[in-house]
Amino acid sequence: MSGADSPRLRTRVQLAALYAGGFLGPFGGGVVTSMLPEIGDGLGVDASAAATSLTAYLLPFALVMLVSGTLGTRWGRMRTVRTAYGVYLATSVACFAAPTLELFLGARVLQGSANAFTTPLLLAALAAMTPPQKLGRALGAFGALQAAGQTSAPLIGGLAAEVNWRLAFLAIALVAGLLGAIGLPDAARDAPAESGARLRDALRPEVLRVGLVALLGWGALGGLGFLLAFRAEDVFGMDPAARGLLLTGFGVAGILTARPVGTLIDRIGARRTVMVGALAGAVLVTIVGTVGSAAVAALGWFVAGVASQFVLVGVNAAVLGAEGGNRGGAVSVVQSLRFSGAALAPLALTPLYAVHPGLSFLLPALLLAVLPPLLMPRPGRAPAPDS
Repeated sequence: MSGADSPRLRTRVQLAALYAGGFLGPFGGGVVTSMLPEIGDGLGVDASAAATSLTAYLLPFALVMLVSGTLGTRWGRMRTVRTAYGVYLATSVACFAAPTLELFLGARVLQGSANAFTTPLLLAALAAMTPPQKLGRALGAFGALQAAGQTSAPLIGGLAAEVNWRLAFLAIALVAGLLGAIGLPDAARDAPAESGARLRDALRPEVLRVGLVALLGWGALGGLGFLLAFRAEDVFGMDPAARGLLLTGFGVAGILTARPVGTLIDRIGARRTVMVGALAGAVLVTIVGTVGSAAVAALGWFVAGVASQFVLVGVNAAVLGAEGGNRGGAVSVVQSLRFSGAALAPLALTPLYAVHPGLSFLLPALLLAVLPPLLMPRPGRAPAPDS
C-alpha cells in the first residue's frame, strides 16, 4: 500500500465508523423486541416485565438528548463520543451479565443515556465536515443506517435468542468498543470545544418548531406501526409472522430511499422536502388506516416509509444547515423530540383506536397535513442566537 493510499483508507474507516454509530443507536434500543420471552425466562420474570426494558432504554435516550448535544459541544465532540462509547460498552457487558431484572433495567437506562451522547454529536460532526451543498446526501446516508439499525434489530435479536439472548449484548459491546477506538474522522475531531455553548441557543423557537415537526413526523408515521399491527389482526386476520413482515416494509423503504432523499434535499431544500413528505404521509396514513385490502395497506405502509425519510432527513438538514451556534445542541433537541413522538403515539392513540379505529389513523393524518407547513421555518429566517 502506497503512502498516499494509507490516509485515504484511514479516512474511509473513520467515516464508516461514524455512519456505523448511526446504526448502533436504534439497533441497541430495538434488539430486545423479538426476544422478550427469552429475556424474561433468563431473568425469572414474565415477558411483560421484560418489555419494560424497551422503555428503560428509550425514555432516558429521549430525555437526556435534550441536553446531551449542548454538553458534548462544551466538552468536545471527540472526548464525549469516545466516553459515550466506553459507557455503552460497559453497560452492554452489564446487560450481558445481569442476573436480575432490576440490574438489567438499570444497565439499559445507562445504555440509552450513553447513546444520547453519540447520535447528535455524530450528526453535528458529519455536518461540520460536509460541504453545505452535499449535506443532504450525507444526512440521508446516516438516516439509512439508522433505519437499517431499527429494522434489523428484531431479526438479529431473534437469531441471537435461538442460541442465547445474552450474546446480542456481547456483540453490541464489541462494536461499541471498536467504534470508540476509531473515534471521529480527522476532518471533524479537531473542532474545538465550545465552552460557551448554551442550552438556550439550542432551544430557540426555530429549533423547537423543527423539533415539533420531527415529533409529528415520527409519531404520526413510524410511530403508527403498533396501530397497523392491531388492524392487521382485527381486519385482515394476519398471524404474527405476516404482521411482522407487513411492518418491516416501512423500515426497508427507509433503508433504500434515505440517501436519494438526501440528494433531493440538496436540490430543492429541506423545507420543501419536509412538506412533500408530510403531505404524502398524510395521504398514505389515511389509506393504510381505512382501505379494505391487505395488499394495498402493505403497499401504502411501504411507501409511507419513504415519506418518513422525507420528513426525518429533512428536519435534520434544516437544523444543521441553519445559521447559529451550538448546532450539536440544536440537532440534539430535534432528535429528542423525534423519539418522544414514538413514545407518545401509543399513549395517545391506543385509547382512540379502541373507540374508533379509523379515527386513530385519520387524526395523525390531519396533523401531518396541517402542522408542518405552519411550523417549518422558511429558508433564511432562522436567526443566529442572541449574542
